[in-house]
Order: sequence, then C-alpha cells, then structure tokens
Amino acid sequence: MTGTSSDRHEETVSRIGVVGSGVMGMGIAQVCAAAGLDVVVTVSSDASLESGPGRLTAVLDRAVAKGKISEEARQTTLDRVRFTRDLGELADRQLVIEAVTENEAVKRELFTTLDKIVRSPEALLASNTSSIPIVRLARATERPDHVVGIHFFNPAPVLPLVEIIPSVLTADPVARRATRFVTDVLGKQPVNAPDRAGFIVNALLFPYLLSAIRMLDAGLATAEVIDQSMVQGCSHPLGPLRLADLIGLDTTVSIAEAMYEEFKEPLYAPPALLLRMVEGGLLGRKSGQGFYAYA
Repeated sequence: MTGTSSDRHEETVSRIGVVGSGVMGMGIAQVCAAAGLDVVVTVSSDASLESGPGRLTAVLDRAVAKGKISEEARQTTLDRVRFTRDLGELADRQLVIEAVTENEAVKRELFTTLDKIVRSPEALLASNTSSIPIVRLARATERPDHVVGIHFFNPAPVLPLVEIIPSVLTADPVARRATRFVTDVLGKQPVNAPDRAGFIVNALLFPYLLSAIRMLDAGLATAEVIDQSMVQGCSHPLGPLRLADLIGLDTTVSIAEAMYEEFKEPLYAPPALLLRMVEGGLLGRKSGQGFYAYA
C-alpha cells in the first residue's frame, strides 16, 4: 500500500452510495441505513427503481415480525434510503460501494464513471466484489489510492464479517478509514485480506463448494445426502449445494473462473455440471431452481 494520502482531510462518513439493488446491494444499503447513514441506491432499470423500495420494506417487515427490530427502527431505516437511476446523485457521497454483477469489465466501466462523478477527492470508492483483484478496478480511475475492497457476506445484515482488501495502490490512510468505518459505524468485524482472487473466505470456501458439485456429478451421493452430511457431520449451518444455490450458481461460476484464471489450480475450475446448469438458466434461489427447487 502507498502512503500518498493522509488523515488530515478525513471526515466522518455520513453519506453513502450503493450501486446495485440485488441481494448484496440491498443488504449493504440496509446495514448502512440502520447505522444512521444517508443512503442513495442507484439501480439500472425502471423495474428495479419501482421494486427496490418494496423489497427493502418486505425485508424490514419480516425483521419486525421476528422481533429483531422495532417498528420505529423499521421506519427510520426506510426513511434514510432513496432509490434512483441517476448515478449523478452520487456526486456528494463520501463513500460509494459498488455491488453490481461479478463481471470485471462491467465493474471497471462503472469505476471509471464513478471517478468522474464523485466530487470529493477524499471520497472512498469501494467494491463488494467476491473475487476480482481490487488493483484492476483501481486502475480504471484517476484516484487508485482511494479505491479499496469492502466485501460483505450474504446476508449482509446478519453476518458480522467484512473483508477489507487494499490493493498495492491503496493509500494506508484509506485502508484505515475503511476499517474504522466497518468497525465503528457499522459495528461489523473487519479482516484484512490480500488482493488476490477470492481473497480469504472464498479462496477457502470455493474448492469445498466445487468439490461437492463434482461429487454430485459423479453420482457418489445425492444433493440431500451431501448437504446432510456436512450439516450434521461437520456442524455447518448450511450444506454446500444449498449454499451454492443461495450465492447464485452464475455468481459461483464467475468467482470460480476468476480464481482459476489467477492460480490455474484445477480445484478452482468450475465443474461441467455447474456450467450446464447456468447455461440452462438454473441459477439457484434467484431463479427458483438450482440444486433444489424453490417456491
């Protein structure tokens, strides 16, 4: 990491931008709003602009019904989030977190655009990427020292861990600001991760998930038996195939391909069964069918 930036311009982060309203984007927006921050969520379609507030409301309604938050907390969280299709509304943000599809070309183009839009030179541009090295995204901007990975896990409002991924170009004070934001503002547990495909968690997790898919493809055990074995035999909260469905099988392929490209290790290569399922539109929970069927 470089030391070209200093803490002298550091200000308390209160205005957040989130790009993307998928599962992760919505979860990050919820976490930030619940922490008292002003949140702008940018979406890519009129359909998302229309459905986004309703989806957030539904999530918070379930939290109220389960006694996890109060009705007052539900309303104040909703009041702190607004949705827009205009990236220009991110101009005054002090931190923008990208949570779009796991595609390097798409993310690089977005970072180039954000670099031109976000006014403050001290603003942080962050990616929630699961696997793409941060330095590649940083080089798409003219402020690579202010680009950092802030990787949440699904569901973001529930899971405490957040990976902080500085690239070789990220200024040390920027990495410290990101860490303090996650700790002091969001109340999450940060870990410093290396800027290599998969970082820490996915570098460990994905060989396991892909191995389970290969076992199923080889006919050695059914999906139910594989998942039951890991839940009841290893105390995992969720079996590997249900977890892959939750992550999204298309996202699973993207992460696996990014890690295989970097390391050329066979254990990272996506199995043929997984590729065929994605090509057939079987993406897991989000499509209603993956290794399991979902109503």
